[in-house]
Amino acid sequence: MGPALGKALDLDAPRVLVLNAAYEVLGLASIKRSVLLVLSGGAEMLSESGRYLHTPSTRIPVPSVIRLKRLVRRGPSRIPLNRRNILRRDRYTCQYCGRQGGELTVDHVLPRSRGGRSTWENLVAACRPCNLKKGDRTPEEAGMRLLRPPRAPKAPLFLSDLKEVPEDWQPYLQAWLS
Repeated sequence: MGPALGKALDLDAPRVLVLNAAYEVLGLASIKRSVLLVLSGGAEMLSESGRYLHTPSTRIPVPSVIRLKRLVRRGPSRIPLNRRNILRRDRYTCQYCGRQGGELTVDHVLPRSRGGRSTWENLVAACRPCNLKKGDRTPEEAGMRLLRPPRAPKAPLFLSDLKEVPEDWQPYLQAWLS
């Protein structure tokens, strides 16, 4: 009996790690998309999840890691600067008090009124009370400290949304996990 017994698979959930032909991480794909890529010959399965899709006549293994057969050229990793990605980078945690979840805002460390720009290095997740307390001041002026200095993310941000990184993904993510 496989682990999928009794549990329906969400075929559209992004649960499969996708690598390009040179084994570089491209991102995540849905089970449906990755199975179709493998069946059509556009990708090879490097690791199975231990789950299966069942048809009337066959059992298809669900991949955990696939590698595209053609090289997808990507320029330097450019992660879009937006609210969602700031919150993901900061792990949905207020960078002033450490409160997690709830209604978070994005705060300019150096306020815009003082020339602060919207950059990875000047934006942080903040809970409403901390954002109001800081107001139009720098953290130092408000007597507040940042938990960690804001930086542009180096790791793919989809990793921060995962509760646990599957063990079979770790060799491919080694550069970011260490």
